[in-house]
Amino acid sequence: MPSSDILLNAFITLFVTVDPIGTAPLFLALTTGLSTAVRRSIAIRGSVTSFAILSLFALTGTTILDTIGITIDAFRIAGGLLLFFTAFEMIYGRRQERREETTQAAVSDRAADLAVFPLSIPLLAGPGAMSATILLSSQLSANEAINGYAAMGSLVAIIALLMLLTATSLVIAEVLDKYLGTTGKLVLTRLLGVLLAALSVQYIADGIMAFATR
Repeated sequence: MPSSDILLNAFITLFVTVDPIGTAPLFLALTTGLSTAVRRSIAIRGSVTSFAILSLFALTGTTILDTIGITIDAFRIAGGLLLFFTAFEMIYGRRQERREETTQAAVSDRAADLAVFPLSIPLLAGPGAMSATILLSSQLSANEAINGYAAMGSLVAIIALLMLLTATSLVIAEVLDKYLGTTGKLVLTRLLGVLLAALSVQYIADGIMAFATR
């Protein structure tokens, strides 16, 4: 069984890379116009999807990427491009189309999409979280003093705890929406869109720099 220091280090590493607190305001902006129930569903689905993705990387390590010939730097660039598209929509008000949905079925379809992209990928289970998970998995597996099954089980448990905290953070974030007027929501959406665009450029730049320095 990994020591408490190792487990704490793994939790802090993943907490920083996933950043559930920093994702909360982005979640509010991305789900502008949706009901409380739909937002809660998106938060839970996104967290569960992220748990599945990160657990898969924890259990397989670098095997999947090596098998299909994809590097984590390629993930950074692809994730940055997808994130920039989302930021573009936020800045130019395309997200307001959600308010014009006339049926619950249409809203549910859109909510299912949001839970996977961009909430789960690339915001929660993005390139940073994936690479951190693979690194932690490799470190735990390489430690001869720790049983392999116990190490992987502990890492998956940490990911589960983190996603529980993430889901809670996103659900609570909805309460803040009640204190924002229409103007406040529009301003917040566009400001966060600019920040999201900058973050996406950083992802792309990191990936390109990694390729250039090889």
